[in-house]
Order: sequence, then C-alpha cells, then structure tokens
Amino acid sequence: MEEGVFARIYALLATVPPGRVVSYGELARAVGMRQGARVVGWAMRSCPEDLPWHRVVNARGEISRRATEEHEELQRAMLEDERVAFGAHDRIDMRTFGWRFDTIENGNTS
Repeated sequence: MEEGVFARIYALLATVPPGRVVSYGELARAVGMRQGARVVGWAMRSCPEDLPWHRVVNARGEISRRATEEHEELQRAMLEDERVAFGAHDRIDMRTFGWRFDTIENGNTS
C-alpha cells in the first residue's frame, strides 16, 4: 500500500506550480487521507529529486525542521527563487501562496 500512496502523493506534488506551496495535510487530504500528514512527510523523505519537494511546508506556512540546517536553508532559497515570500516568524502566507488541489478541478489556477 505504501508504494501506491507515495506514487499518488508524488503525482499530485508534480502539479504544484512554481511560486506556490502546499501543506503536508492538504497533500494528504488530496490523496484521500484525512489524517495522513505524517505519511506525506515520510514520502518527502524519499521524494524523487525531479519533483518539487521544496514546495511542501507545514500547516503554519513554515519549513519543517530537517536533519540538517543546510537542508532547511536550501528549501527556503528554492522557494525564494520562485518568489515565495516569508513574513513574520519565517512563515509563508498560505492564503497568498498556498495551493489547493481543488483549483485544478475547478479550472482555476490562480
């Protein structure tokens, strides 16, 4: 089951456009796991490098703690290169930069 879930997570992750971010929980809900944010976290640990792993943040719009500070700095730099802004307390405004997968279904990509 894990490989199938990870494949679905990766397929949706591939649709998150530059300049947008998605929370672990939003990604989990989009694959049908209401309480699956941790599973998304596990998937991100083995995420293929050609996918935009850096666009996944926690529900507060923060970069989640990693094993190394360099990894966090890399994620922030990649997001800033896409013009994602960090505000107070190093948080991303999810209303401005957050991506919801239902926008694809509704034809709204803004």
